[in-house]
Amino acid sequence: MPPLDAATCAQLIEPLTALAARAARAIRQAASNGAVRRKADGSPVTDADLAAEMTIRQGLTDIAPALAVISEEQAEPRATASESYFLVDPLDGTREFIAGRDEYTVNIALMSSGAPILGLIAAPALGLLWRGIVGSGAERVALSPDGANLPPSAIHGRRRPESGTVVMVSRSHLDTRTQAYLDGLPQSRTEASGSAVKFCRLAEGSADLYPRLGPTRDWDVAAGHAIVAAAGGRVVTPEGKPLRYGTPELLIPAFIASADATIP
Repeated sequence: MPPLDAATCAQLIEPLTALAARAARAIRQAASNGAVRRKADGSPVTDADLAAEMTIRQGLTDIAPALAVISEEQAEPRATASESYFLVDPLDGTREFIAGRDEYTVNIALMSSGAPILGLIAAPALGLLWRGIVGSGAERVALSPDGANLPPSAIHGRRRPESGTVVMVSRSHLDTRTQAYLDGLPQSRTEASGSAVKFCRLAEGSADLYPRLGPTRDWDVAAGHAIVAAAGGRVVTPEGKPLRYGTPELLIPAFIASADATIP
């Protein structure tokens, strides 16, 4: 399949929004089962993770059967950087979900030519969904429990303030390198949050930076990357270079997301 363009993404955005909303409902319906299991790497998985995974995989088969799907719960088959494919985290922030917090999300990204070009992040407990197509803008959608979502509202990242920069940090994964970076930001204020909601705060103009200088996986970053870029921001390596997706480990060593793409 040739690289996808904005016109193709525009045709996909509504069915993908409906799918993310269905996955959000599947998570909420499975939330009453508190069973927690451990995967081989020691990370937790719940019935809600698996319910969202099944919903999304079945939906993507109907929406775009020609595209491969790589997800946290099933990372095969691999796709090369030149191919178009979906990257999915069916429940990002499982630890927050288990703890009863509302900071967990459903992440769906569409990759083309090694970069995310479309992203959707649904927050089931918040009743919100953020979406964006790179080069075509970003939006926020209020999710209705009955599936009749409200009309989308356009969102855009804000210009970096001279003082009072709001920096999003991970509630569960704040590493020493990231803390050292934060210590070098004078007159800034940090806000802790779980999951990919941190990207959404940048895209909607309520925060300015999200540094993550420890490793994370492709499916944790790609949807938020697309939404931030669509909203006028950027997500790059700490050296300011493009992120590299699709490595054998599906690992992003570090990144800095900024709501204002005009500042290096």
